[in-house]
Amino acid sequence: MTLAETIVEEQLVKSRIRVKSYGEVFTPRHMVDKMLDLVREELETGPGFVDKTFLEPAAGDGNFLVAILQRKLRAMELRVEPALWLQESLFALASIYGIELLEDNHADAKVAMLDEFLTFHHRHSTPCSTRTNLHRAAAFLIDTNIIRGNTLTGLDWRGQEIQFSWWHRSPEEPGIVVREPFSFASLREDAMLDFADYDVYAPCPIDRVHQEVKAP
Repeated sequence: MTLAETIVEEQLVKSRIRVKSYGEVFTPRHMVDKMLDLVREELETGPGFVDKTFLEPAAGDGNFLVAILQRKLRAMELRVEPALWLQESLFALASIYGIELLEDNHADAKVAMLDEFLTFHHRHSTPCSTRTNLHRAAAFLIDTNIIRGNTLTGLDWRGQEIQFSWWHRSPEEPGIVVREPFSFASLREDAMLDFADYDVYAPCPIDRVHQEVKAP
């Protein structure tokens, strides 16, 4: 690790104004790793680890999100045959969610997640330029799963209800995903039934989610 990387990693506060206004203090990487060690089975060793979902309600610049993705991808290298890495890496990405209030942090988190994902595939010589479905699907999943909004109010930066999507594997066809939109508010313990009218999407290959094909 270079000196510059050490400084960036240990930068816990961007400004005193942001701390006072938003309570913004970043978690250092060594603490992130210790916290994720507590859920190692879900992230790396347990059955169905690729699909275990994680939500970071105060995502910051993405330090937790990136660390979760790193662990899933490392475990995938050890436990999944290489022919499935493209497919499984997208399912891993689809399992990670975040909400961040501040615009610059939100943008940084999305960039960091995409960089981590693409670095993995560059390392294994998988074509992943901006013209590939792999790149487009990954960027789409990140945009859909990492929302700029307020966890406390359940509203996005436009003042609308935060919406996510579950990405279910099709039990009949490997590599096929079924998208099920839902509201963040529906996850709360005191939530009423969710009667919102969501779009319905046709099942599709996980590397074609960005095409957003609606169900007939």
